[in-house]
Parts: sequence; structure tokens; C-alpha cells
Amino acid sequence: MAAAVSAASAVCAAVQAGLDQYRAITKDDRSPVTIADFASQAVVARALRAALGDDLILVGEESSSFLRDPAHGAHLRAALEVLRAGAWPGVTAEALFEAIDVGGAEPRRGDDPRGFFTLDPIDGTKGFLRGGQYAVALAYIRAGRPELAAMGCPNLSPDPTVGFDAAAAGCVFVGARGTGRVVQSPLGASCGRGGGELLVTPASRAAFAGARAHPVLAESVESAHSDQSASALIMRDLDAAYGLVRLDSQCKYAVVARGQADVYLRLPSKRGYVERIWDHAAGALIAEEAGCVVTDVEGRPLEFGHGRGLEANRGVVVAPPALHARLIESIRAHRPPNA
Repeated sequence: MAAAVSAASAVCAAVQAGLDQYRAITKDDRSPVTIADFASQAVVARALRAALGDDLILVGEESSSFLRDPAHGAHLRAALEVLRAGAWPGVTAEALFEAIDVGGAEPRRGDDPRGFFTLDPIDGTKGFLRGGQYAVALAYIRAGRPELAAMGCPNLSPDPTVGFDAAAAGCVFVGARGTGRVVQSPLGASCGRGGGELLVTPASRAAFAGARAHPVLAESVESAHSDQSASALIMRDLDAAYGLVRLDSQCKYAVVARGQADVYLRLPSKRGYVERIWDHAAGALIAEEAGCVVTDVEGRPLEFGHGRGLEANRGVVVAPPALHARLIESIRAHRPPNA
């Protein structure tokens, strides 16, 4: 998993480095993230298929129908070009289509003991396009909960003392349920095999975060993704002098996991919205193994066994145990009747 995510992250980083070039090729401002999405999913699917064969069940975001359309030939040529430059030198159009469509499987329900993988080939599309934070997020889910996770954050520094706007080499986080630790490696290194890996544990997270006088909230850059005014109200209950960092994607789970922030809130901004499993599965496991509690706004664990959506949950609350309990109390106190 880690090798597949690292390879996909490198492809995405190459596309992000040439944003203007790919926009010029396709005459489409959003084209770089479209190209990187397809290339990333293909790289991960190809690697998993090589390891697991026909046993692979992969639930991804993309299908090849867009690239098969002759009207999008420029996007196809660009995706092939970026793959041939490194991750997949001999790729053909048909091989690319086939790999992308490996991700078209349906998720297994929570009462099914067999597992499946879910992938977000680029989580944080607007962050990607503005040159900011984004993630390649892969998780293995069984019986309704993530069991394994690998998440690449190409613009997140391996050094948690470095800010989010500084140039960074990127890093990959790998976690397995029940281990009580997360392995963080520089992008391109092999997790667990030397090369500057860092063990993130509940103790290391607490030690790093404990040096701060006030808690720090990590929330989305985009206000449409979360009710930021409600988050401010909740955080003021916790500590009126709280700090704030805004960044895109599941990187928010990672920065809370390693103690760079203390809280991640994703409070529903519109009635009836259902989160997607690939937007949270990898990050949730990484935060949990680093000692954080991950629930919805009701304090219920996130349930990944209801299809492609978190149908049984509303919102997301991530924090170490003592802070999490206080956050849930505050959310309940401020919730309008019948909300």
C-alpha cells in the first residue's frame, strides 16, 4: 500500500509542478487535477492488482469514461505522458482505461467479513490547484471499519515544526489497526525500512502538542466544507485563545495525529449532506492509531459499512480523548432543537 501511494503521490506532484503546462495543453483550468486524478488511480490500481490479482476489490472515485471520450483526447494524452515519464513507462491508452476501471467496484457492507480497498486519488482538489495541501488516501476496510491505511501528503513537510506554506518534500503515513503507532516516512522512502521514518504514537503526539499553551484547530480552507462559524463557537468554549490552521484534504487528520494541531472539526454545513468513505477512511485510522478519538458530531464512531457514504453519521470530530469529550459536550449544548 505504501509503495503504491508513494508512486501515485510522485505522479501528482509532477502534475502539480506543471500546472500551467497542463492547462495550456487542454485549454481547461481544472485539467491538471483531472489528469492527476486519473493517473493516480491508475498507478494505485495497477500496483494492488499486481499484488492481489482478481481478489482485489477497489472502490475509487474515477471511471475511464471521461478519458475514452474523443472530446477529451488532450487529457488522455497528458495522462499518458505523465505516466510514461516515470511511474508506468510503457502504458497504453487501453491499459490506462483498464487500470482506472479496476476502481469501479462496489463496497462491501459492514456485515460482510471480507474486506475491500477505497481510494481517493486526489483528496483536496482545490488545494492541489492552488499549489497547497492535498492527499492520496488509500484504506483497507473490513466489517465496516478501516484496518489499514496509507496516505501520501506531497506538500506536507516530514518535520512537524515546519509550517504548511513552506516548500516541502512531502511524506507518507502508514497505519494498521491495533498497533498504537503510525509510521511517517519522507515521500519516496520505504516505510519501515530506514530513510528517515518517524514513529507517531499517542505519547509522541501528546509530548509535541503539550508544548503549546492553547489548542489548535485544523479546518478546511473552503467554508462550504464545514460550518466554520459553529466551529469557532465550539472552540471558544474550549479555549478562547485557540489557534487556527486551514488546509485542504485529509492532511488535517495527519497534522492532528502527529500533534501539529489538536482538533479537526467538520461540522455539517447543509442538511442531508453525506460524507464519502474515501474522504475519511485513511485519515480516520491514522488519527486513531496516534491516540485520537474519531467520531461524528453525536459522538458515534464513523461507520464505513453502509456503501459509498457515511450514511449513519453526521460530521466529523477528531481530538485526543480529553478534548474530544469536551468538544462533544459543547456541540450538544449549542445544537439547535431538532437539528
